[in-house]
Amino acid sequence: MTVEEKKERNRKYGAICARAKAMGIMQGDAISAIMDIESADRKFNLRLDDFLGADTSNFAHDFIRIQGNIVRGNFPATDFGDFVPRFAGRSE
Repeated sequence: MTVEEKKERNRKYGAICARAKAMGIMQGDAISAIMDIESADRKFNLRLDDFLGADTSNFAHDFIRIQGNIVRGNFPATDFGDFVPRFAGRSE
């Protein structure tokens, strides 16, 4: 991944968390939420554009379940229990 691609992914993590905060569904602080989304992206190769553009119900489902199922022992976290996000991508 290039530096520009990483910057773009980080921008999308921030946008996802900003939307969740505006919806009142974000738990904890913004940095922790961004780390949760980045961990989920590393684990599930999230389709970030689809996640950002999702309707309220599907967006809330994935965001709330990511924060509710993540085991934060390490960063990036790799344990999300049995949860797989709706916006999970294909393995590369």
